[in-house]
Amino acid sequence: MHGFHGKILVVDATSRSFSIESVPDEVYEAYLGGKGLATWLLLTRNPAGADPLGSENRLIFAAGPFCGGAAWGASRYGVFTKSPQTGFYAESYSGGRAPEAVDSAGFDAVVIEGAADAPLALTIHPGGCEFHDASELWGKDIYATEDEALARYALNKEGYGRPGAVVIGPAGENLVSFAMIANDYWRCAGRAGVGAVMGSKKIKAIVFQGDAKRVPADTKGLRAYAAAFAKAGMQSPGVKAYKAQGTTMMVALMNTAGAFPAKYWSQGTCEHWPNLSGERFHKEHQVEPHACLKCFMACGRMATLKTGRHAGLTLEGPEYETIYAFGGLCMITDMTEVVYLNDLCDRLGMDTITAGNLCALVMEAVERGRLDMDVRYGDADACARLIEDIAARRGAGAVLAKGIIHAAREWGLEDLAIHVKGMEPPGYDPRVLKGMGLAYATSDRGACHLRTTFYKPELAGFIPADAIENKAEMLIDYEDRLTIFDTLILCRFFRDLYTWEELEKAVHLVTGLDASKPALRRRAAAVSDMTRAFNLREGLTPEHDRLPARLHREALPDGRKLTKDELDYMLADYYRLRGWTEDGRPKGPVPGAAAAS
Repeated sequence: MHGFHGKILVVDATSRSFSIESVPDEVYEAYLGGKGLATWLLLTRNPAGADPLGSENRLIFAAGPFCGGAAWGASRYGVFTKSPQTGFYAESYSGGRAPEAVDSAGFDAVVIEGAADAPLALTIHPGGCEFHDASELWGKDIYATEDEALARYALNKEGYGRPGAVVIGPAGENLVSFAMIANDYWRCAGRAGVGAVMGSKKIKAIVFQGDAKRVPADTKGLRAYAAAFAKAGMQSPGVKAYKAQGTTMMVALMNTAGAFPAKYWSQGTCEHWPNLSGERFHKEHQVEPHACLKCFMACGRMATLKTGRHAGLTLEGPEYETIYAFGGLCMITDMTEVVYLNDLCDRLGMDTITAGNLCALVMEAVERGRLDMDVRYGDADACARLIEDIAARRGAGAVLAKGIIHAAREWGLEDLAIHVKGMEPPGYDPRVLKGMGLAYATSDRGACHLRTTFYKPELAGFIPADAIENKAEMLIDYEDRLTIFDTLILCRFFRDLYTWEELEKAVHLVTGLDASKPALRRRAAAVSDMTRAFNLREGLTPEHDRLPARLHREALPDGRKLTKDELDYMLADYYRLRGWTEDGRPKGPVPGAAAAS
């Protein structure tokens, strides 16, 4: 089929063997690629009740049908598995340069099963997979691992393009439940613990390389479309704003809106936020825009600190979510310390959102006299020690490494802990942005802003932030369109450019399939139903689609709140509009669900 490689690679880490399999055309027609294909594979191949860190859990890498071609915003890959952090569906995405190397290997998905008995590295190419001893890499940080993997395991074959490596750090090796997978040093499939699953299979690094190319349905038309798309997109105010400050611009915006979570979810703003703002960061340090391949937005910040005790430190970042987690929740007032903690998490290979939330939970518990630890609000060094202990599973870090549900239960902090399905929310307070409360509650992977990015219409005034009527309808429209993004594996920040109408044009040019809005929405609904079926099979109940009681019980200092009744209203509306039962079950048959149960 046009736009697809038409095959997957299945790698058995236990036996160090592989097979190449075809995928029926009807699967691509029904679900496209990326998330659609990977969810179908998870549902049909993962046994029900699989241990997320067991050999039976599959780890799936996928590039989308737009990757490697002329389309903009598509240099991305996705990772799909069962999450060790939540016990439910896991999806995580990363950009940079490596995704095009992933795609050049020539597979729509790579399915890794089994587990090695010693550290292993893989080289994946159009002919299959090669296996390498990675014992000398075990224990190395993300940056060193990527350098070594590319030096040792890339193939010197004529016609092959630039290799790309995806790697884990010590946190992944030690099965920290929120460990990440990284590439290009600072690009990360950061959430849901996909790095721990890779670590459980004893796979330290995977190098992708090849010469495979997807064949679009209309090559000439796609090139013309991409040229016109870029010409118009570069003039977009949103594109210019991202290029100017990246996501750091959100610090001022969210504090002005009173929705910047601070002091572990007890405040909607903090007095020191100007110290953390994008404007000040760009003024005081060397910061330049940095882009993934095939991107004119350049939202990344290639930054070198010019002042403070970490002067000279260089990294791509920090993103808004890292600033909120450490600067807001942990009340760290110095941006250079936030950057240092960002770098530490990156080197060790763990998600900064969860790491910051867990540090702040400990700080709040200490302040309330419920934990006796030397960790106080604003103490960056204490955060650093805790992060290192988590990665090493040492002391209190061993408790936190298992995730917030385990830590809250172990320490009797369940009334304080903020999470949905075991995943901590990003930096958008649902007591102000009520649609984000619904988004957190319904997200398949736990509290997540990226499945809908619904903060955008609420902040922009497309719908009142404090309203609950019609929220579910608009949220589903956003969710469906972004589900199609994930089947194509497109960057979220192109959401204002790839409207439904633009997706119709682009998908048809690449695949030749019926890409009318009704057809795309049917595919999005089918993928949502499959994902929901996976979670239901793994034990999801209506109680998992809820916010923590503390967010209903405690209003923000300005009095704004989200009541349980308000969330229940939106949730019931969401289920109804999705065509699900009152307890959130798809009514019709879900392909693959019966075979997998």
